Amino acid sequence: MKLARPDIFHPRIVFAGCPSLPDGDGDDAGLVAALRTRGLHARWLSWDDPATRDADLVVLRATWDYADRLDEYLSWTRSVRNLINAPALVTWNVDKHYLIDLDKLGVPVVPTQHFPVGHAVTVPAGEVVVKPAVGAGSQGAQRFVDADAAVAHAAQLHAQGRAVLVQPYDARIADGETALVFINGEESHAFIKGPILPPAGSAPEFEETGTYATETLSPAEPEDAIWEVGRLAIAAVTRIFDIAASDLLYARVDVIGGARASAATGNGLDDPRLLELELVEPSLGFRQLSAVNRADAERRFALGVESALERLGLGPLSHRRP
Repeated sequence: MKLARPDIFHPRIVFAGCPSLPDGDGDDAGLVAALRTRGLHARWLSWDDPATRDADLVVLRATWDYADRLDEYLSWTRSVRNLINAPALVTWNVDKHYLIDLDKLGVPVVPTQHFPVGHAVTVPAGEVVVKPAVGAGSQGAQRFVDADAAVAHAAQLHAQGRAVLVQPYDARIADGETALVFINGEESHAFIKGPILPPAGSAPEFEETGTYATETLSPAEPEDAIWEVGRLAIAAVTRIFDIAASDLLYARVDVIGGARASAATGNGLDDPRLLELELVEPSLGFRQLSAVNRADAERRFALGVESALERLGLGPLSHRRP
């Protein structure tokens, strides 16, 4: 690439995908251009490409195979020069045991039991969801109405060396999850994720690469009660890590309850609960926005990258050459 101002430092920026999706899934397709309008150059690489270690800044976007290569992945996050979101956040957030930390800080989360490998698994009465504590794209997650089958699935996960989460199945998931997107710690936009897990006894369907379960997405305009769950989650993260909200380039908070009123279930806004807080590699739903709103969200994302570079002493004007 020919640089317009070769006398000015141009930080090397990488958006990190994975081997099966080295350029992401297309939702982030406008981010390279959005950065270019700020005078910043970025390119996509699979996270395990050795060239990522030459980058001045790596932005995690589609590293969706980390659960199968966790130790290697976490070691890599600490080996690149600068990573956003930060490695400490990644280490905490890849293990859904973080839900218990959020619960202790007053965030309304879906009731969650955590069973490390070697611990006996018990399940509450009624339908439950059993999932690995470390997992992406709904890999290994299933619904059960039979307690013995649920415990057997947990035992399979334990045999693979994977800790287990058990959660009561919340019927409001039939109305979908509301995915709240925060950019630079501020509310940006939202979209609805249709239910992914099929009824008990079946496994989810996965897209062609097998990386993540097939999703049905649509735009959303959540009530403030739903956004409040997201705000509480962001505030909890800033307390745990003693950071400013703006230090989070992106976050996605998935909430059950209030996605849409259902005549069949009578579900409404009562008791919205956080299902997941995604700080590592979430899809941000840019494709669910109108062209104008998408361009604005991508611009704010680019501004966040620019701000991160400045904080790191990597701003384009911070390294003038003699």
